Amino acid sequence: MTFASRTLSPLLCALFGAAALPLDVAPAAAQPDFRGETISIQIGYGPGGGYDTYGRALARHYGRFIPGNPNVVAKNMPGAGSLRAANYVYNLTARDPIDIALVAASTVVEPMMGNDQAKFEPTKFGWIGSMNQDISFCGVWLAPGLPTTFPELLKPGGKELIFGSAGPAAISHQHPLVLKNVLGANIRVISGYEGQKQVNLAMQRGEVHGACGLFASSIKAQWLPDVKAGRLKLFLQMGPKVSNEFGAVDNVFDFVKADDDRKVLEFHFKQTILGRPFAASPNVAKERLAALRTAFLATMNDPEFLADAKKFNLDIDIATADDVGRLLAEFANYPKSVIEKAKAAIGR
Repeated sequence: MTFASRTLSPLLCALFGAAALPLDVAPAAAQPDFRGETISIQIGYGPGGGYDTYGRALARHYGRFIPGNPNVVAKNMPGAGSLRAANYVYNLTARDPIDIALVAASTVVEPMMGNDQAKFEPTKFGWIGSMNQDISFCGVWLAPGLPTTFPELLKPGGKELIFGSAGPAAISHQHPLVLKNVLGANIRVISGYEGQKQVNLAMQRGEVHGACGLFASSIKAQWLPDVKAGRLKLFLQMGPKVSNEFGAVDNVFDFVKADDDRKVLEFHFKQTILGRPFAASPNVAKERLAALRTAFLATMNDPEFLADAKKFNLDIDIATADDVGRLLAEFANYPKSVIEKAKAAIGR
């Protein structure tokens, strides 16, 4: 009897079957584990403002959804309208502990505006997502003799309003300059405050008359009593969305006539879609970044987190990492002529 005619035992069949399996099958990739680590959320503004409130709300819940349940702490890193925090986090290496920056949308596009102090490329950040797609308002602290409507600010020879800001990279600085340089509003900007809370206090002290870059979410969380009492008058809103939740407020796009000017306003005010963007260094490993993104989305949909957000009057209307990437790619593809006018609008 030849070998070929023999019946193989079940044991031999199993052995030959195992030998026939491919030898280059890679084991499943190990899931990232953040156990024992501390992840810091570097908030680009001082304590007490809208960014601070959002950043700390995320820190309270985020670690529950990150593999290994690391400790997540919120820290304040104010400076240059959150440019300091953006630069710091972008330039961390793969060997550094993971820090996540919460910065202004206007800061994200600073390299496009020719700011050589912005040491990052916006599209290369490890984007995690934004907690809210917001609407931005300008407001004035009521005092005798001050204009309280935007048409009044457009009158030639009218009274000049002084606005406070956190620094040249902040929308509290850039938005009033756009109104001044594109639409001709009688506005002057004073910078150097740590954040909107400090600007608000400066308004109450009479150091400045008003502020721009007041997000709807911040108004509800921080200044709603002042708005309801009539102390803080919201006179203009800007962005791709329109809101009447604080009453009838003029929309900036109703005052623009030239098509090129409209595109410049869209570049600056469409950034509010980014709202409260969180980003890690581009040097974070892809699988770890993916885990952070997944945990962010899980947090945003968690009933306990949402109850906490409601308690602090925080609006949650997320933009995913992909949403952020698409918007930044859109900005990068704007015609050079529009970018140049957008730079001139903020004095660059």
